[in-house]
Amino acid sequence: RDGHTGHETGVVTGEERDRLVCTDCGHIAYVNPRLVVTTIPITDDGHVLLIRRGFEPGRGLWAQPGGFLEVDETVTEGAIRETLEETGLHVAPGEIVGLYARLEAAVIVLAYEARVVGGEARTGPEALDVRAFPPDEIPWPEIAFRTTWYALADWLARRRPDLAPPVNPWRTGGPG
Repeated sequence: RDGHTGHETGVVTGEERDRLVCTDCGHIAYVNPRLVVTTIPITDDGHVLLIRRGFEPGRGLWAQPGGFLEVDETVTEGAIRETLEETGLHVAPGEIVGLYARLEAAVIVLAYEARVVGGEARTGPEALDVRAFPPDEIPWPEIAFRTTWYALADWLARRRPDLAPPVNPWRTGGPG
């Protein structure tokens, strides 16, 4: 705490919302979302690779591989690193599928479409299972996050417009 006695949330001149402010020096601590970088790995035969999450939130459910961007890497480098760490696979990111907000977790998720270019799929603490699904067999009822659901739906609309995901459970009060 460096000798500071406290902080409080309140109105700051020139700001349109309450901010966390040091009561001694007036420093404003901005609380901004963190960036999660992910890939939707696609195999040579057009299957979508997903992981069964090993950690909460979403333990046991399916999501795309990804994680928090580090300060010393680009978003592409981070997506490649996270995919390798979680799956054992090397990917080549291509188009950005989209940016998605998980406001309740204070994160913004960047999802790349990526080609699997090497490595061997493996499980570990973060991924209880690593599996490639044909686009018409994506396990929609077992998707971990709203951001994964939207990213997969957007990818499907772009690459397989003949297929449609089921009714969005997050529009009907389903899981977070």
